[in-house]
Formats: sequence, structure tokens, C-alpha cells
Amino acid sequence: MPITTPLAGLFGKSPIRPIQEHMKVSHEAAALLNDFFKAVKAEDWKEAAKIQRNIGKFENKADELKKEIRLNLPKSLFMPVPRGDLLELLSVQDNIANRSKDIAGIMLGRKMTIPKEMEKQMLEFVKTAVATSAQAVKAIEELDELLETGFSGREVRIVQKLIEKLDQLEHRNDELQIAIRSNLFKIEKDLPPVDVIFLYRIIEWVGDLADRAQKVGSRLQMLLAR
Repeated sequence: MPITTPLAGLFGKSPIRPIQEHMKVSHEAAALLNDFFKAVKAEDWKEAAKIQRNIGKFENKADELKKEIRLNLPKSLFMPVPRGDLLELLSVQDNIANRSKDIAGIMLGRKMTIPKEMEKQMLEFVKTAVATSAQAVKAIEELDELLETGFSGREVRIVQKLIEKLDQLEHRNDELQIAIRSNLFKIEKDLPPVDVIFLYRIIEWVGDLADRAQKVGSRLQMLLAR
């Protein structure tokens, strides 16, 4: 009896749809960070733990999808997009889920609190990083349409606008990162040194989450340029 995978039907129709599904799952992990940081702000560690477990579930699902895609992605010379390019795109997407898991894991493990002076700023910072990931989903959702139009015409312009918006969100996230680092610098002398070290790390990782989402757009641009 032949062995089938959950993605078999998708691959039968398009090599792109599993890539799109993987991006959606990776973003689901990132999207939960908004509620996770709200729970941290409230020091509701029970709720934070629940959300962290769900982030882990989405990250695990993204890993499973990644493995299946790598095993099942056609090696045909007639692929509409080079196989290597799709695998590179897959790796970039997977990094979004991985970094989301990293952020929630270390914050919950250390029961990290956010200084009152930074709470509002931090929530906006995280919200912008998640919005950048959401915009990457929108861009990837157009990939099958791009293939159907042969990477030309109106669809290319639509994707270029989506990528421009993605770049704008990532740039805004960079600005927020600079501001929040500056704010932390002003108050760090009043905080335990170890807490300061880990706060800087979380700030770096939230910024990195937005960077990874923006790289999805960069990979799409490379496909457009071929």
C-alpha cells in the first residue's frame, strides 16, 4: 500500500501551495506573541505558559511541513521556479517560527518582566514585528498567481507594492528598536544587570523577527528579477 503524506494533494496541484501553507503556520507562531507579551505585562504566567505552548505547537508544525516539503518538492526540470529558490524561501519562512519560539521560551523560562517605563513601547514594537510577518504572508499568497502570469503584468506590480509595504513595516520596526534601546539605556542603571542583558536580547530578537519576515520579501524580489 503506498504511503501518502498530508501534503500529497497539494503537491499534485501546485508545488507552491505547500510553501504558502508553511508561511501561514510560521506566522501563526509569531502572531501569538502579541497576546504573550500582554500576559507578561500582566505577570499572568499561567496564561503566558499556555500561549508559549501554542507557539511551540505551531513551530513544531512548521518544522514538520518543512521536512515534508523538502522530501516531496519535485525535482523536475520543468518546475516553474528553481527548486533551490523555493527551498531558500522555505528556510527564511521557517526562521520566523523559530525566532518566535525563542522569544517566548526565554521570557517564560526566566519569568521576565518589562519595566513600566517600557511597557507601551514594547507592546507596539512587538505588534509591528508581527504586522511585518503578516505582510509577508500576503506577499507569499500571491506567488501562485505570479506563476500563472509568468511573472509579468499586473500581478508583478501587486506583489511589488506588497513588498514595499513589507519594507516599510520592517523600517518602522527598526525605528522602534532604536527608540526602545535608548529608553532602556536611560533606566538600566536602576535594574539588575542580568535583567538588562536579557532585555537587550529580547529587543534584538523581536527586531530579528521583523528582519526575517522582510527577508521573505527579499526572496520574492529575487524571483521577480529572474
